[in-house]
Amino acid sequence: MQIKMARAALGLGVRDLAKAAEVSPDTIARFERGEDLRASTVETIRLALEARGIQFLDGGQVATGPGVAMGER
Repeated sequence: MQIKMARAALGLGVRDLAKAAEVSPDTIARFERGEDLRASTVETIRLALEARGIQFLDGGQVATGPGVAMGER
């Protein structure tokens, strides 16, 4: 869910994020559907989003639950 929120916050389509993370669009779609991916693939996607200013929240930060926020670039 957080990946989809992050992608939407950045105005990225599935193909855009796939290109940025150097994975296939199907990989992004599978992950957004909740399918399991290798930890290294998830990390690659996370890093691609963080490089664009996304901060992932785990509920112990400003948010009351999992979410995303835009950081300073």
